[in-house]
Amino acid sequence: MRMIYIVEDDEDIRELTIYALENAGFSCKGYEDGDDFFVAINKAEELPALILLDVMLPGEDGLTILKKLRNHSIFSEIPIIMLTAKGSEADKVKGLNYGADDYIAKPFGVTELIARINAVLRRVKAVSKDEGILAYKNIVLDSERHTVWVDDEAVLLTFMEFELLHYLLLNTDIVLSRNKLMDAVWGYDYEGESRTVDMHIRSLRQKLGTAGDYIRTIRNVGYKIGA
Repeated sequence: MRMIYIVEDDEDIRELTIYALENAGFSCKGYEDGDDFFVAINKAEELPALILLDVMLPGEDGLTILKKLRNHSIFSEIPIIMLTAKGSEADKVKGLNYGADDYIAKPFGVTELIARINAVLRRVKAVSKDEGILAYKNIVLDSERHTVWVDDEAVLLTFMEFELLHYLLLNTDIVLSRNKLMDAVWGYDYEGESRTVDMHIRSLRQKLGTAGDYIRTIRNVGYKIGA
């Protein structure tokens, strides 16, 4: 049974979410702040399959916790879904830039939350069978080792950034719409969430350095990697 950690200071929301996810077949542990969360995850014998992380927390906020996790050698690839205040575009953008795999605005429906979690976990579970090493010019992606290199220098990507680059490389010179990328990489086609794709593309370009210029924006359509 897959374990999900929930970091949420509102006890009612935390307990309701735990109840809903346990009924959906997950194991859950809840924490009200970053201190309790880090104590637990550092002592855990097995890492959680996914973390639900609220932005507004007492003490360290969720974005600070997210940055720490993404910079930690052991925790960096754990999928993280941010819980944001409704309409807080700034929190969503920051979360994606800091390496969040997805976000959901509060108040949220249980059905949507479970769909988001399952979509992220499907991407984590998916194992590349025959792509092996993909390359475009000076970008090299190794599917089995989950590594990316530019000019023989390793590039540290989040799980979703890696999957996005992987899908772009699989479709070199093909224009991919935002909806297509959302469906293929995130596992769902959720109307109005094209901002998620745009923020990940921007972050991916920055991390690839000059090689990020190979990812081209096709006006009013989407993106492609290639000439």
